[in-house]
Amino acid sequence: MKERFIHKDFHTNSLSQIQTINEILDEYKAQGFDLSLRQLYYQLVVRNYIPNTKGSYKNLGNLLRNARLAGLVDWSMIVDRSRSQIIQPYWRNPKDILDDVVSWFQINPWENQPVHMEVMIEKDALSGILIPVTRQQGIYFTATIGYPSISILHRMSKRLLRYLDEGKDIYILHMADHDPSGIDMTRDLADRLEMFTGFPVTVERLALTSTQIERYDPPENPVKLKDTRANTYIEEYGYSSWELDALEPRVLAELVNNFVDEHRDEDLWQETL
Repeated sequence: MKERFIHKDFHTNSLSQIQTINEILDEYKAQGFDLSLRQLYYQLVVRNYIPNTKGSYKNLGNLLRNARLAGLVDWSMIVDRSRSQIIQPYWRNPKDILDDVVSWFQINPWENQPVHMEVMIEKDALSGILIPVTRQQGIYFTATIGYPSISILHRMSKRLLRYLDEGKDIYILHMADHDPSGIDMTRDLADRLEMFTGFPVTVERLALTSTQIERYDPPENPVKLKDTRANTYIEEYGYSSWELDALEPRVLAELVNNFVDEHRDEDLWQETL
């Protein structure tokens, strides 16, 4: 919904860019996705509307803020997933809460599967893209900001041990930036889960990979040389890095869905449903 709170006169170039922004937002709304500021920025870069620079990102943020306040861009189509609100649920009477509980009930379709899968993503800002996917697939989803804390991994390992005791194969699908820390996170995740569980745990780097970079050609960024892992990264990949946000939401969703569909027993799945 577009709501106007201020009056502002925009330059012709700004109005043209706002029109392009709305076209991109409408395109993704039709696919069932909303975008963060960072994702919108990369879509504009990929389509050669703006250069991939810090100044461009800052200018886009300012333009988008003013355009929304002036009623030119739908408020609901740009989301800030870096901040969350917790709302206390209320019901009018006991019957309403019982009705809700009944609607929440569903049989676990993974109960008889020989595998257990979970998705972990480096960026909480992309949760809005992947939570609907993992919810539909019925698998655990964990979002972190950078490296996962030991508290998250300890709690996760307790859960994994139950499935290991049942003889299930474990797959942790990891998604992170292709930069010095993002690449190292996948190794670190596997090492620390093995430490906590006492067993090797398969951590599949689902994204971002060199193959995906070649295929989708996302905008590149210079490696942050202050990162203590930069030298090791540069030896193997060079001086360029890429952000997970640059992949289209559709691609992120497909990566998860395709891996899950390929590794579960479809006959058992249909029997449970």
